[in-house]
Parts: sequence; structure tokens; C-alpha cells
Amino acid sequence: MSEVLEKAKRAKLAAAELAKLSSGIKNKALQIMAQALEAQTDFLIKANKLDLEAAVQSGKPKAFIDRLTLNEQRIKDMADGLRVIKDLPDPVGETGAMWRRPNGLQIGRRRVPLGLIGVIYESRPNVTADAAGLCLKTGNAVILRGGSEAIKSNKAIVKVLSQASYEAGIPEGAIQLIEDTDRASARELMRLNGLVDVLIPRGGTGLIKAVVEEATVPVIETGVGNCHIYVDGQCDRDTAVKIIINAKTQRPGVCNAVETLLVDRRIAEEFLPVVIKELREKDVEIRGCEETLKIVPDVTRATEEDWDTEYLDYILAVKVVDGIDEAIRHIGMHGTGHSEAIITDNYHAAQKFLDEVDAAAVYVNASTRFTDGFEFGFGAEIGISTQKLHARGPMGLNELTTIKYVIYGSGQIRK
Repeated sequence: MSEVLEKAKRAKLAAAELAKLSSGIKNKALQIMAQALEAQTDFLIKANKLDLEAAVQSGKPKAFIDRLTLNEQRIKDMADGLRVIKDLPDPVGETGAMWRRPNGLQIGRRRVPLGLIGVIYESRPNVTADAAGLCLKTGNAVILRGGSEAIKSNKAIVKVLSQASYEAGIPEGAIQLIEDTDRASARELMRLNGLVDVLIPRGGTGLIKAVVEEATVPVIETGVGNCHIYVDGQCDRDTAVKIIINAKTQRPGVCNAVETLLVDRRIAEEFLPVVIKELREKDVEIRGCEETLKIVPDVTRATEEDWDTEYLDYILAVKVVDGIDEAIRHIGMHGTGHSEAIITDNYHAAQKFLDEVDAAAVYVNASTRFTDGFEFGFGAEIGISTQKLHARGPMGLNELTTIKYVIYGSGQIRK
């Protein structure tokens, strides 16, 4: 029996037991797991250092190294995320509505766990803790398959979390990590119909495309973030610069970082030299349209491919547009439905952007970097869904449950 099949079977058995547990046991486990992460900080950083050394030797870019890195603050953030999840209401067992039919049947809609959740992700070790915590709170078992570049970090995190959770009363097998990082193990996980109830990919375009196309189990499409900021002709220029710098450079290797800047032609000649100067001081490469090159001649010429690229790096595409309508059209053609923002002082422009842009998160005068489960008050997220069925946007506790109808009768039969 393969590692994938063996661990999936163990997790499926654990899921049945986990679904029965009280909120008290689950919350106790989350508290102990958070404490264990902090207590084992040195152990986790030591394991992560081995992954980082290998990544540097293989020439991985700066943004990739940032995604991979664990330090004391990031481990504390993972632990705090588990504590926030602990303090949130448990959706399992919640009856959202109940009604009585003319025949006397009383029908209710109750939230229940999905079952066994598979997560395929790349080199962000914090996903390991977020996924484990969210799944545990919602009564789901989880089987994790991370990228090879973070395998030592992921093994260390799962060792700490699983031991802590089992000591608190969580059934053994509820948190599983596939240690085989060969692509064959990912493909096997994608096709475990009857064991895996839903698969959630987290990573770049290539990973998500592969999972969506190859999986036979249900998939929730997440994460690809070709995010835009449109700077309207009526806006506070200093605010616009501040937001753009944050959205591009605060953490460029994540899916909610901005990848394309759209600037209203009315202010382009004045605004572009200022913002591009600020971006270059942060080591951002600019790829501009023809109009951008006329204003700032020494930027790299953008290609058609640039408008569709999620760089996850210190690169920004810049395009001058003829107002908000062209900006919305451009986003509609090239966006991935993740996060889009407008910088404007015009109320009507703001409302038009909110109404007409089709994305999971649409911002007025704020950085796209806020599209995040923790920032939205969910504690963490298992992914940011860019699809429209079942879940959209940061996926917290409610999105990891489904519905069961419960019906109370008194001997009714259908005629």
C-alpha cells in the first residue's frame, strides 16, 4: 500500500471520530497546539534553516525565500492564528434555519464537517499550521502534501501539531503529511475518490491548473492572484503611492500582492514618475505600456503576456488607461477574480468599481494585501477561493463545512 493511500485511510477513519468531538475538546487541542509551536520554536527554525540553505543553493529568488522563511515572529503568528481559531464560534452542529411544512414535518439545515480535506500547496510552511487548525476546529481530518522545498519545515510542524493534538484527545491520524514529494504522490492524492472529500490547492498558476485539470475528486480553486490597482484621476496622490508600495513590496511573493498598476491618463504624466521612483527604490522592476514609456522612457517595455502574469516577485506591470471604464475592462479581461482595488476620492467612481468589478475582494482606497483570513477576522484561511461555487474569498470555518438537512416527523407518509 502506498504512503498516500495508507495515510488517507487513516485520516478517513479519524474524520469519523473527529466529527463527534465537542467544541471544548477541539478548543483545548488548539490551545495546546499553539503553545507547542511556541515551545518548539528553536526546533522549527532549525528544520526550516535546512530548507532555506537548499533553496539558496539552488538559486531561488528573493520572494521565494521570503515565502519559505520561518522566524520567531512568524511562528508566533502561526500560534496566534490557532488561538484566534479557538476563540471563534464552532460552526459544526449549528442549525441556521428551521421551518414547519403544512404536513407537520419540521425541517432544519445543520452545518456538518466536509470529512477528509486534502491540501496540496507549495513552499509556505505557515499553510501547514493554518490548514491543520481550521480543519480540526471544523471536525475535518486533513491530509497535507506540501512542496519539496519546504519538506523539512513541514515535517517538523506536523510532528509538533499532531503530538500536541493527540495528547488533547484528537484521534490519531487526523493530521497527516505526505512525505513523498514526487509528483506521483500528488497525482495519487488527486484521485482518491471515496476517501478525499474535497481537495484545496494553494500555490502558483501551474500548481492550481494541474490540480484542477487532473483531479477526479472535487476541487476548490484558489489562490492565483493577478491583482490590480487602478489610480483614478481624482485621488490623493500620496495615499495612492503609499498603497501601491505596500501592495507590491510588503510581501511580493504572495497571491494578494498587486501585479498590475492601472493609471488614469488624466494624472499619468504627473503621477507615474513619482510612483515609479518610489518603486525602484524598493528594487521593483517596471514593465510599462507604450504610454508609460513616453512618460518614463527607461522602463522595460511590457508584452501582452505581462498583463496576464502573476509575478510573485519584485516586478510590476504598468498601463495608462482612459479612465475607469477602460480600467474595468482591462481587469475583466486579465484579472483572476482575486483582489482588485481603486484609489479615488470620487464617490461615484468608487461605487462603480465596487459594482462592476467581478472579484472575490474589491477595495476602495486600501491595499490588496488585506485579502487574508486573519485580516478578515477568520483566524486564518485554508485558501482564497477565486471560484463562485460553495466558497469565495478567504475560506474560514464556515467554508469548511457543508449542510445536512434534519427532518423531524410524527408518522408522516407521502401520498
